[in-house]
Amino acid sequence: MVAATGHADTTVGHGELIKAVDRALTTHGRALLTGPAGAGKTEVVRALTEAAELRHETVLRLAPEATDRWIPEASAAALLASVPAAALERLSGPQRTAIALLRRETDAPRAGRDHVALRLAVVEVLRTLAARGPVLLALDNAQWLDAESTDLLRFALRLTPPGVRVLAAECVQGGAPLAEPLCGPGAPHLRVPPLGTDEVAELLVRRGLPARLAGRIHQASGGNPRLALALGHSLAEAAGTRDGGAHHADPLPVSGQAREVARRLLGAVPAQARRTLLLAALAARPTTALLRRAGRPDAEAELAVAERAALVTVEEDGAVRFTAGALPTALAADAGWADRAAGHAALAAAVDDPVQALRHRALAVDTPDERLADEITEAAAVCRRRGQRVLAAELGLLAADRTPCHLPGEEMARLVGAAEDAGWAGRADLARRATRAVLARDASPADRVRARLAVIDAAGQDLGALDETFAHATADAEGDPALQAAVRLRTAWKHNLSDGDPVRSRDAAAEAGVLAAAGGDQVAEAMALTVRARMGRILGDRDAEEILAEALALPAPEVPLGMRNAPQYLAVRHALFDDRLADAQSQLLVLLPAVRRTGSAEDVFEVLRSLTEVELRRGRCAAARAHARDALELTIEAGLSPGPAWYVAAMAEVMGGGFPRAAGYARRGIQASEEEHDQVFLSRSLYALGLVELATGEAAKAVATLRRVAELEAAQQVVDPSVLRWHGELAEALVAADAPEEAAELQARVRTTAVALGRTSVVAALDRALGLCLSAQGEAEDAVALLEATAQRFAALQLPLERARTLLALARVERRRRRRAPARAALRAAADAFAEAGATPWAELAREPSPAASPSSGEEGGGAPALASLTEAETRLALLVAEGASNQEAAAKLFVSVKTVEARLTRIYQKLDVRSRAQLATTLRTR
Repeated sequence: MVAATGHADTTVGHGELIKAVDRALTTHGRALLTGPAGAGKTEVVRALTEAAELRHETVLRLAPEATDRWIPEASAAALLASVPAAALERLSGPQRTAIALLRRETDAPRAGRDHVALRLAVVEVLRTLAARGPVLLALDNAQWLDAESTDLLRFALRLTPPGVRVLAAECVQGGAPLAEPLCGPGAPHLRVPPLGTDEVAELLVRRGLPARLAGRIHQASGGNPRLALALGHSLAEAAGTRDGGAHHADPLPVSGQAREVARRLLGAVPAQARRTLLLAALAARPTTALLRRAGRPDAEAELAVAERAALVTVEEDGAVRFTAGALPTALAADAGWADRAAGHAALAAAVDDPVQALRHRALAVDTPDERLADEITEAAAVCRRRGQRVLAAELGLLAADRTPCHLPGEEMARLVGAAEDAGWAGRADLARRATRAVLARDASPADRVRARLAVIDAAGQDLGALDETFAHATADAEGDPALQAAVRLRTAWKHNLSDGDPVRSRDAAAEAGVLAAAGGDQVAEAMALTVRARMGRILGDRDAEEILAEALALPAPEVPLGMRNAPQYLAVRHALFDDRLADAQSQLLVLLPAVRRTGSAEDVFEVLRSLTEVELRRGRCAAARAHARDALELTIEAGLSPGPAWYVAAMAEVMGGGFPRAAGYARRGIQASEEEHDQVFLSRSLYALGLVELATGEAAKAVATLRRVAELEAAQQVVDPSVLRWHGELAEALVAADAPEEAAELQARVRTTAVALGRTSVVAALDRALGLCLSAQGEAEDAVALLEATAQRFAALQLPLERARTLLALARVERRRRRRAPARAALRAAADAFAEAGATPWAELAREPSPAASPSSGEEGGGAPALASLTEAETRLALLVAEGASNQEAAAKLFVSVKTVEARLTRIYQKLDVRSRAQLATTLRTR
């Protein structure tokens, strides 16, 4: 028996549940909390008991262990042993004796024990405690209460006063909770939900683990906090034994603590059900029908037991899915070779797909077999043609393993082919495994280069960790122009992505193009031209479109390194940058089914990313959010770098979902990109966060965040403002932060480049910022005229969200001029446009405020006229000071210096003709 203590785990993701349990205890006096092992029940109980103690309530804790279930009265004795001695003073003699006997403080009398006295004694103890104040009885691990203690507590709790509240937490393993009788009929039953991906990310960050692993770990843990942390530590420890640290696509080692947690979860079902689960774990696509054919006639009943224990879900069509990806791994690891071999043999005879049948047949033996290896190689080729490159890679490794030692050439070809398939599919774990096998053998320089290139191709955004791989590949490629071109091409990608240096990237691509032409590789030549065109666009080169046209003219029926690197895809990106949105969308909808057939998850992600951005620009937020969800799910499922997906999700949420979710995604994207040294998507995620901060009125934060974007873009020598359109947002944030002069200078500087490059919509966004600058500088008439014209230009460009944002800015300017009717008209037009686009958070911003609710609106009521002459930054400071904030407190909340607060406060006093904080507060209340 141990006292109930909190694990090192936190209550991340359980804040709402804790509030719900607290409400249930307040309303009903009883609450039953259930969930699988490791779900966080103990942490929720700990949080509630700690809160009760802070309120000076009496807290009685009981947390039995598994062995206590078989010791009669063990839990009741432990509970009464923790009761303060003063609570026993009022007991009668028989009741005191009964308690002493239970606590083994005296010998049992010859006449036997008085069970009635014991029951009444427990009732009296609880009543005595309740008379002094509220009591919380917290029963954790209630499933391990012994029967006698359960009976005793059930009796006592029926007779206790309302001041005794009961919280029971139980790991339910099927059927009704054992603690249900203790809580009584009608007691609220709350189940601990699994954590989401964002919550797993926060949990990992708090424990010093890389956030970029959150997607994989969420999938492997099913959102179980204890299993998630155990997997994170196992992966971090495994990564510590090699250079480069943990990779987001590495196989998750279900070992040590992680395996113990998985075993405990699996221990909730009997042995027969675990045998069925083992077969499901070995199958690629398990179904109830398949499991029956493979020798488990009672599969449905056994899976129903597992489903009640939250181990699997069974779909209507019979598909079986494990709730946590670590469970099938643990099942297979704990099974002996004989059981696994028998399972694969049974599945080989039961599956319909000949390729899967061959795979299971190969896994059922562990000896070299030339004929079997040939069959597997042929199956891998079939998968490659189908676009199933992950399965092709797995089969290639299996074929190499089954190749007899007297055929080293065939073994090498199979290993290199497996590496390339894995590189295509973005599976870094398989690519590394195959490459390690290649390098451990007497491989030719060409084979070593091809294998290492596969590792680079599978690395996603994390190219900065592969300097040694690039160096070896460069050395081995010497003398072979085609291989040199392939290495230089990837070096060009690295210079842009990880080094943030588009000039070096463009130069490396030029070298790759020359080498590819010398080697007769027109596909590589086309991709090298594509990189040159992409970098040229970033750098503002006027010949970028001509270079892209040259790349498009080269024959490239199938691009080995994916559509994302093809000129056809860059043409789509340029259409997006140039606001040719209908063209971009039509081309993307043609590409999407094509890339889904290639087996390249990164290609599919890139198309989904561009579709999201196109739909947002077109004002179709619902469609954009759907594409973003698909992109995020694909990223997690395929083990891709998560930074880009979190950026895409953030942008979809900031326009069409909710600002808090958008900020969460953006912060995850920032952290993941920083961990992978991904300069490109670091800028993008920071931009998304800055946009949230600007929209929610946190001007100082927005300025700081968007300045980081500006610094990164400057370091990357980005010239073209249409690639990432942060300039107008930073200018608007500077206006809101009371720096209109700086905002005017920024928009003027960028305008020169945008006009020279013909970036019409960028100029319009700068005009929106300029209109706000003019308003802040007292030139209201010019501001209104400019904003009205800008809204019309955005309408002509068919950019509805940009038009609506401009109308929102116009409404604010008119409101500041105290022109009620024009302000309302602009606000309603903005709200209608946002609503039509599905831009929910922005529609809320455009909702017309009531005069009483919005003292800064410029309408009558409250302090509106008083605040009408102030800038937005001055308004926020005035309201804080009026509420009693000191200069230091205001500076901290506004993220500015105390000196800035003092200067701004002086201007406020001058504008409002007041001389003190008291007069300011009075002015805001009475004017």
